[in-house]
Amino acid sequence: MTGGRFALELPGHTSNSPEFREVVCPFDRKPIAEVEYADEAALDAALETARKTQDREWKRTPAWRRAEILRGTAARIRERGEELALLIASEGGKPLKDTRVEATRAAVTLEECAAVCERMEGRQWSMQRAPGTENRQAYSVREPIGVVLAICAFNHPLNLACHQAGTAIAAGNTCILKPASSTPISSIELMRMMREAGLPDGVLQVVPTPGRRANRLVSSSKVDFITFIGSAKVGWGIRREIADGTRMAAEHGGNAASIVLSDADLDRALPLITRGSYYHAGQVCVSTQRLYVERSIEAELIDRLTGSARELVCGDAREASTDIGPLIEPEEVRRVHEWVSEACGEGAELLLGGDPLSETLYPATILRGAPEEAKVVALEIFGPVVVVQAVESLDDAIAKVNLSEFPFQSSIFTQDIDRAFHAAREVETAAFMINDLTAFRVDWMPFGGRKHAGLGLGGVENGIEDMTEEKLIVLNPR
Repeated sequence: MTGGRFALELPGHTSNSPEFREVVCPFDRKPIAEVEYADEAALDAALETARKTQDREWKRTPAWRRAEILRGTAARIRERGEELALLIASEGGKPLKDTRVEATRAAVTLEECAAVCERMEGRQWSMQRAPGTENRQAYSVREPIGVVLAICAFNHPLNLACHQAGTAIAAGNTCILKPASSTPISSIELMRMMREAGLPDGVLQVVPTPGRRANRLVSSSKVDFITFIGSAKVGWGIRREIADGTRMAAEHGGNAASIVLSDADLDRALPLITRGSYYHAGQVCVSTQRLYVERSIEAELIDRLTGSARELVCGDAREASTDIGPLIEPEEVRRVHEWVSEACGEGAELLLGGDPLSETLYPATILRGAPEEAKVVALEIFGPVVVVQAVESLDDAIAKVNLSEFPFQSSIFTQDIDRAFHAAREVETAAFMINDLTAFRVDWMPFGGRKHAGLGLGGVENGIEDMTEEKLIVLNPR
């Protein structure tokens, strides 16, 4: 799948002067393929095709047929699992041991989309609540919203595309998928597998294009719904650009926090904290970034966390032994290092890591005692860095967790059920895990952030509901 050229596959459109750009491996920055970028004419053609395909045929395609296509695609993903895992590692830099999981999750996501598609139902209301209405009947049906624009992130390039395009298709919509510039091939392969499974041309179109050029899609009145996964800055900017009547859901980043109380089972907690902090080099919106630890166990936790983090292997994501792969761009390595250095200048203690291993690799890093206003605490670092902060009590920890403007997922480690549920009530976050990592997710559960961390709630069922509209039908019989 890597190597060679990937031309645009837009029905009825031929580029006069195609623009190809290299896709590079994040580890060594070597080209792995060339992908054609959509110009403005191609974007306009994609919009026109999506609109016509939706209105003429796709919106009337029955749920059983949509589900059949989604399950057929899932089967193809399972058949090609190892091949797809290597592709994701090559273009996205996620370690192979994790991309294998992503390929499986992508199949599960589409299977769940199919199941929800088949059971989409409306509601019924009793009309016998007031005189004069008792002979009427009222019920609702769910209808496709129309044309969906899906803007995808790089960090889970196959599974996120399944979440965005899969839910759109399950709901009966056509979809234009704009992949991240660094990871377009996964989206192209998904489109091809869906077409092999019977998806008609024009239902899903993949349009690699620069972000600034994608504004042509964002602001179009032909788009009925936008699903966006990426930075808060870009996401809120899109919200200001969309046409009147266009709806939107957005998933941004977070600076997830874990609370570790003195009675926590550290044998159980440490592997989960390590995993939550350094999975995909911290390039995950729910990566554990802040650790609030009761002071009586701070020294032990730091000692054990440092030991487990030191054992993690940094290197080429395509190697089976790698635990921490490269950051997606060299600029991100420089930014993460600047934030760490700045925190140390503001009083944080560097306990592990803190120096780039190369222009693309940053090691597992642990800081202690950074100020709450430091970037490594207050913002999303999106790198393999965790900050340990000692607290005097659970309420002290909750107050500090709640300072975040990016509350997505948080967690607590404790053996005290009362304190666990007290924290679950008081922590202001979209999801709260008890004795689990902040990055826990299964693809059928709701997922999303609050405040600056997102708009709306994702996940398969929520996504499909967002991409449909409820129509009320009232019958007044003789």
